[in-house]
Amino acid sequence: MNADSFSNAQRAQVLTEVLPYIRSYNGKIVVVKYGGNAMVSEELRHQVMEDIVLLSYVGVRVVLVHGGGPEISELMERLGKQPEFVDGLRVTDKETVDIVQMVLAGKVNKTLVKLLEMKGGKAMGISGMDGGLIRARRRNAQLGYVGSITGVNIEPVMDLLEKGYIPVVATLGCDEEGNTYNINGDTAAAWIAGALGAQRLIMMTDIAGVMRDKNDPTTLIPRLTIREAVELFEQDVIAGGMIPKVECCIDAIHCGVESAIIMDGRVPHSILMEILTDEGAGTMVIQGEGEEI
Repeated sequence: MNADSFSNAQRAQVLTEVLPYIRSYNGKIVVVKYGGNAMVSEELRHQVMEDIVLLSYVGVRVVLVHGGGPEISELMERLGKQPEFVDGLRVTDKETVDIVQMVLAGKVNKTLVKLLEMKGGKAMGISGMDGGLIRARRRNAQLGYVGSITGVNIEPVMDLLEKGYIPVVATLGCDEEGNTYNINGDTAAAWIAGALGAQRLIMMTDIAGVMRDKNDPTTLIPRLTIREAVELFEQDVIAGGMIPKVECCIDAIHCGVESAIIMDGRVPHSILMEILTDEGAGTMVIQGEGEEI
């Protein structure tokens, strides 16, 4: 059924049904991690921005944290530099970190700000280097300028939220010596959500969520407690690239986030499905009853 086939009465009924969800999230902070393959489709990118602007209109305070791995690799190859990865992390020498900064804080960040503004939002782009938002140190010598987060100064994000902006954060960090670091986007989103005391962290990826059989979407696990997640780690059900994503969800909850969602960013309007319906989307990670963090 398309939008044109809805009667006025049906539209009114839909608005009435979402009112309780709007009420429960009004004034609350939701952090959306957006990046990787979920950013590739231009149509989906527009839909994600529409979802974020709509949520901001109804009083949800959205913070958008983004990566941009495919764009970084594309520019590296155009410049004759072959991307290299170790355990899923990009090896980042001095030349590469300059490319990362150009792509994330420049092209990707400003493109997302522009799209949000085109959809009627009020957005401001910053990076983790601005205002000491993300403090970092070198992760290890083999990876070069890949950083581990040592702390966050959440004031720049709070200032933007209080002025009615949607903060759009590029995941870069720096240390006291002025070195710039490439920061894992999932990790940055978890730290920022925790520092904000966010109601929810939404991590958009390119699979349905945590599945008991990674090749069968019907085995999606809609809800996981931390204890259950640990058991799935031990059973190798949560494996490969899903391990750091679930770990980041647990870290966010440890820092005070109420719940964290891993969802398929390729599904149209998945953010609205998660926030404004009972059905939700993806896998929700929560603190179970009686569980100590």
